[in-house]
Amino acid sequence: MSSMHALKTFFSVSDLLRALILALCFSAFLYLFHFGVEFYLLNTLLGLAAFYLLIVSGRKTLLFAGFFIGLFWFYWIGFSFRYYGLSWAVPFVALGFALVYAFIFWLISLPSHPLLRAGMLFLLSLFEPFDFNWLQPELLFVHSYIGIEKWQYALVLLSLALFVQFKHKRGELFLLLLLPALSFVAPQEQTLPLNISLVQTQLDQERKWNRFYVPQTIEMNFSAIDEAIAQKKELVILPESAYPLFLNHYPTLISLLKEKSRKISIVTGSLYDSDGHNYNATYFFQDGKMQIAKKMILVPFGEYIPLPAFLARPINEAIFNGASDYLSATEPTDFAIKGIEFRNAICYEATCHELFETNPRFMIAMSNNAWFMPSIQPSLQRLLMQFYATKHKTIILHAANNAGGGIIYP
Repeated sequence: MSSMHALKTFFSVSDLLRALILALCFSAFLYLFHFGVEFYLLNTLLGLAAFYLLIVSGRKTLLFAGFFIGLFWFYWIGFSFRYYGLSWAVPFVALGFALVYAFIFWLISLPSHPLLRAGMLFLLSLFEPFDFNWLQPELLFVHSYIGIEKWQYALVLLSLALFVQFKHKRGELFLLLLLPALSFVAPQEQTLPLNISLVQTQLDQERKWNRFYVPQTIEMNFSAIDEAIAQKKELVILPESAYPLFLNHYPTLISLLKEKSRKISIVTGSLYDSDGHNYNATYFFQDGKMQIAKKMILVPFGEYIPLPAFLARPINEAIFNGASDYLSATEPTDFAIKGIEFRNAICYEATCHELFETNPRFMIAMSNNAWFMPSIQPSLQRLLMQFYATKHKTIILHAANNAGGGIIYP
């Protein structure tokens, strides 16, 4: 009886309710955006409330809140397992992510002093478990009146921590520190240097890689290219793996694309094979010539296993039928299109700071989001792209299969 009582005490309704409220404040901006709502004032207030609650809440509350946050943000990650015949694993992957973030937020809760807790929350913005960086706490302020630079995030945490620490000694005065962190600049549409056709396709994942449908997919791609030519476009961008095959094994297709590129520059995704090594790649055709850009930053647990070889090997055997990890490029690739430099990014790369380090003016991003549909994944991806586009003043041209595509202005 005593152990049952202890369990009920640990999972108290009050702690769970507080944790749920905290997690909802922390996640509301994402779901509002997903359902087409960009309410800057509400996002500002909910974001500040989330960080205030993270600073003042107890350890159990943060433990449970981390669990809920892991679910709310990443329940969709296991959806890709459906296409490997492992649908049964989907809920376990979601549970795994929830438990990982429960542990992370429990670690954040260890110091109870408001300033130390704020410091732990700042470190969270630098932490990438298993090379996965999609929980960026500054994202809460992408569509808000708070800026998204590190120093602005630090000011938010400092002001809230000092407010809590000195709340009985005119602590509200420390909220004035929020003033320099305010930002009322929203992304503005800008004139593009080229007349561009951004192709958005609607192929479900099961059909996309079915050999029976490949000829139809190829025909659809060429129809999109021909339509762009008819519209006098200068550049056409197709999504990641728009050609669901190893394109360098198909010289006839390459010849056709080279011929089309005498009328329009073409950027498309496909796979690339070199000496038995697989790459996720972008193929660029212009003036009858071809250039290939290999993906530099791979998706952890999707394109490679971020674990020691003795652990990665059995996972590859169990899930990917023994296929080896994809290989990656050592540096990003830029395409010179009509004399203008465009940074190439394939899906996950467009949400990684490494691709933005030189502040590229333009980026071509391509994704295949059918792996995770239906879910909030394309919305979270787009918010991350907006985050980096704003920070680095980069215009992102995003061609996506299924959802999430479009032009993202800084």
